Amino acid sequence: MGPHPAVAAIRLAVRRVLHDILTEQTAERPREHVTIGRPPHERPSAPLVLVACSGGADSMALASALAFEAPKLGICAGGITVDHGLQPGSDLRAAEVVLRLRELGLDPVESVAVTVGRGGGPEAAARDARYAALDAAADRLGATAILLGHTRDDQAETVLLGLARGSGIRSLSGMAAVSGSGGRYRRPFLHIDRQTARKACMTQSLPVWDDPHNTDPAYTRSRLRHEGLPALEKALGKGVVEALARTAQLSRDDADALDAWASQAEASVRDASGLLECAKLYALPPAVRRRILRRAAIEAGAPAGSLFARHIEEVDRLITGWRGQGAINLPGRVVAQRQGGRLVIRQG
Repeated sequence: MGPHPAVAAIRLAVRRVLHDILTEQTAERPREHVTIGRPPHERPSAPLVLVACSGGADSMALASALAFEAPKLGICAGGITVDHGLQPGSDLRAAEVVLRLRELGLDPVESVAVTVGRGGGPEAAARDARYAALDAAADRLGATAILLGHTRDDQAETVLLGLARGSGIRSLSGMAAVSGSGGRYRRPFLHIDRQTARKACMTQSLPVWDDPHNTDPAYTRSRLRHEGLPALEKALGKGVVEALARTAQLSRDDADALDAWASQAEASVRDASGLLECAKLYALPPAVRRRILRRAAIEAGAPAGSLFARHIEEVDRLITGWRGQGAINLPGRVVAQRQGGRLVIRQG
């Protein structure tokens, strides 16, 4: 008799990601480094894959699947838990998570304490601190990849948050299955619902910790999870989460295509000195033109996280609605202005 369907589903998702990692490593390895016939001490070491685990149901299910699948593929499996220090006793809970991960057979396992700043709001600040800690741990341990337990439900929430910000199609594309420097971060559960992960933990008798922040109405995502999405499902019927996750994938495909188009078109709208020519920009479709403008602003020093659609729209009016208006101030002390038919974007 096979494993419970929920356990089988999470293991299959992890197995596919681990196969992808091995395939990519094989493709990157020079042909002369093929291990067949070489002494063991000369063979490349097994890749290390880490799981980022908070102790919640999603990440515990992910950790259990990684611990089960990795040894069968010759992959070393470890774990990292991040102590944000935002709740009393968070250090003790982090120590408990470390113990649980080691009981699953993961090694190495570490707990990393971080200091959460205030920039961009509490949720964004915690996320920035967490990813910085995970990047540092991966570099220190030499990890090939870090698995994250984001589910289809998390993806639906991310799409709705992007829609509320009005930031365009890229924000509607949600979280990528592969992201980070060199494709470091992998999200195997984006097609698996939250309930399946919880069932997998229950079936395997895995203890889980439910973060009270996930039910705290002070946090936007918590309100969306417990009030917004249920209201949408009541009004529109079941299937909203699946539809939003599908929207994310379709939006990502479209956004990737437009980004590629913008990259190819950018060289054709610059003059010999590298300045953007307004007439050539005007001839491009708005979605392509605005991507070029956004990239130019970031290259000039505007922080990507602070550069919103309204900023790019103001710069775009220098191209499409030119009436002699003055310079546009952008985040990061960047200034955009039109001069002699050219668009100049630089730090002021």
